[in-house]
Amino acid sequence: MAELQQTPASLCCCRRPLPVSGAWRLGDPPQVGPESVRRPLVDVASASNFSCFQLRHFHLDLRLNFAVKEMSGWLVLDLIPVHPGVRTLVLDSHCSLLIHSIDCKAPGSGGSGQEEPVSLTYRVDPFTDYGSSLNISLPPAAVRPGRLIQITVRYKTTEGPAIWWLDSELTCGQSRPLVFTQGHSVCNRSFFPCFDTPAVKSTYTATIRVPDGVTVLMSASRSSYSKADRVFQFSMDSPVPSYLVALVAGEMQHVDVGPRSRVWAEPCLLSCAVKKLGGSVERWLGVAEELFGPYLWGRCDIVFLPPSFPIVAMENPCLTFIIASILESSEFLLIDVIHEIAHGWFGNAVTNATWEEMWLSEGLATYAQRRITTEAYGEAFTCLETVVRLDALHRQLRLLGDNNPVSKLQIKFEPGVNPSSLMNLFTYEKGFCFVSYLSQLSGDVRRFDRFLRDFISQFQFKSVVADDLIDYFLCYFPELHDPAHREGLEFERWLNGCGPPPYEPDLSAGGALIRPVQDLCDLWTRSHAPDRSALTTFDLSAWSTFQIVLFLDRMLDHSPLPHDVMLSLSSCYSSLFDGLNAEVQIRWLQMVVRNTFHPDVPRVRAFLHKHTSRMYTVPLYEDLVAGVLKCVAVEIFYQTQRRLHPNLRRTLQQILFQTSSAAANQNSSSLPVPSPPTPPPHPTATATASAATAGTTAAIALRDINVSA
Repeated sequence: MAELQQTPASLCCCRRPLPVSGAWRLGDPPQVGPESVRRPLVDVASASNFSCFQLRHFHLDLRLNFAVKEMSGWLVLDLIPVHPGVRTLVLDSHCSLLIHSIDCKAPGSGGSGQEEPVSLTYRVDPFTDYGSSLNISLPPAAVRPGRLIQITVRYKTTEGPAIWWLDSELTCGQSRPLVFTQGHSVCNRSFFPCFDTPAVKSTYTATIRVPDGVTVLMSASRSSYSKADRVFQFSMDSPVPSYLVALVAGEMQHVDVGPRSRVWAEPCLLSCAVKKLGGSVERWLGVAEELFGPYLWGRCDIVFLPPSFPIVAMENPCLTFIIASILESSEFLLIDVIHEIAHGWFGNAVTNATWEEMWLSEGLATYAQRRITTEAYGEAFTCLETVVRLDALHRQLRLLGDNNPVSKLQIKFEPGVNPSSLMNLFTYEKGFCFVSYLSQLSGDVRRFDRFLRDFISQFQFKSVVADDLIDYFLCYFPELHDPAHREGLEFERWLNGCGPPPYEPDLSAGGALIRPVQDLCDLWTRSHAPDRSALTTFDLSAWSTFQIVLFLDRMLDHSPLPHDVMLSLSSCYSSLFDGLNAEVQIRWLQMVVRNTFHPDVPRVRAFLHKHTSRMYTVPLYEDLVAGVLKCVAVEIFYQTQRRLHPNLRRTLQQILFQTSSAAANQNSSSLPVPSPPTPPPHPTATATASAATAGTTAAIALRDINVSA
């Protein structure tokens, strides 16, 4: 495997200049507008025949039964056939869905304004390990192009990939059970039968019936509640793809933190969450609107979910889902919430039409997030956060090699590959670098802000492909469309080339924050016993979380370290780290494990007894198993397993007891499939270096690349 050159200490500077040669060729630019958005002919992740129908609207009517962990009810699809001769409707489904019956009616076709529903025949066929196809035979007399038909599917579903039932002991308050859904990327086909592709958007309504004492929230623009009937009503008035339909139900309370934002959480978490966010949400929204135009979703609420939430955060419209564990770190909370706010424009309003171009959502949202933090907190803060992420990107490249296809922005994957395997650092950070490249080409960051604002206005509530963005960019900046300038545009290399970003933005504005970090790293790695007087010039208690994280990440890159260095590091910092947040602690504990530093192993035990979220447990368990401390990992697992979600428990069992077979399965493909899906990237990405430093394997599974949604 090819190794990248070690990242130099001057990481804060622009690593590479703008490219000077390229091979992108465009003819005359097409007329760009909403009607010209290209619909992909094939989505290999969807079994549905979505291109044969226009989905106007759908309605969910579900009853939640916590006792048996079941949702039951019906789905109504308002469809308009767009091709003659269509006799079958194919929807994405899942083996956890049990279909009871399906019927069809064509409203208004009988002259009286109503038509009796016709019972339909159907069959369920296998599709992939993450879904199946629901094939519904349609009545020929009712199916005509341009004529509305209504399909009603009565079904029930239990614990599919999208639906997470938590017993009361797995919640933060441990008083009542809770359920939430997580649809990204292709999980919602286990929530309701659907066109489970980002190419299809529609409005929806929902009626959710629950027991006493349960509050239901959904990713919807309007809601109401009938206490007498214990029924919640929801309506999403703007079209969204299926993966952005989300629900949470349990003992939830809220506090308003702005005119259009409130914080939801279990009662035991609420005051902490409100204190952490304060009035910041409205401030961030205001900055984003100044940059990218009006916020299109009305509400911008945030719900904090227990540690069992499988990812860091999810940008569900009107209602961001975020893991409660992140409340420990104000800076990481800030970044994650702003990133989800940025998705209100990039990903939710304008969506990637195919999962093979997920960077259109994540790369643009990451760029937008950093524009917001630059305006709100200054360029130095943004540069520091960016360096942490780009460090992780280059760390992954050193492990995977420059020619690995997962480093492409446009990845062509075969049927059966789960799109969630594309959620990696390249989707976010290489995508960010490409958008930064476009900004550099535009000549002025403010002018590029206006371009993005107009891009959103032009394509809002549509699904797009990369050519839509590039064509609109060249139309917006006609000087670049001139053949004399196009020779330097490397769009093809960006989209389809492997390896590192051809261009990275200048991060020298963060030098005052980054240089001390590298200086301290040099002090510790260039001598076995650093001079204590030299160390006194570095006061880590005054450093930001991102500075300490960067320091520990770079020290992890140098592991294993001599024992006397670890002894000195522990003497200097371990007590300080004990009082800091989990993002700092996990990195120090990874150093403890990878260096087999026995004096601080009790701290590892204490951390894993306290933290039960995937984002903190999996990296540490993998490091423990990769070294000589597997027995410690097994002991901790048996002591804590009752407090782990069953999905996480299964993951840790695989790590602990099926390591060799799991590694073989994960490394058998250049596009490994994570289980369960983990969309969000989070900078605990240092966990991925464990395999390389321990010498256990030459490849790495992308589910281990923890980067935020």
